[in-house]
Amino acid sequence: MDAPAIPGTDRMAGDGRSRPFLPGREERWDEQDEDGVALRRLRWRARRGMLENDVLLARLFDRHAAKLDARLQCALERLLQLPDGELLDLALGRAAPPDALDTEAGNELLALLRSV
Repeated sequence: MDAPAIPGTDRMAGDGRSRPFLPGREERWDEQDEDGVALRRLRWRARRGMLENDVLLARLFDRHAAKLDARLQCALERLLQLPDGELLDLALGRAAPPDALDTEAGNELLALLRSV
């Protein structure tokens, strides 16, 4: 039996739940893109208490999300574990990366972050 549609929707997902129709986005409804999920979770975790870090990290995702492969995502996870002040100092080039980020991936991520 079909599930009733929710007002404002005209598409049914394979699991029977209605979702709002967005023209041109139909192909993404049932996608289980693990990389996309991981990037969305990282973007959520990148929200910081310091506005400057929020702006820099949002720009990083906006401009370079396609470049963030698994090794750069891992480096970003390590970067997000730092306190806000240390993260800002790294992003602005005022401090050297700690040992956990002083890797090829860590330095590449910092170069991307500094380019925004």
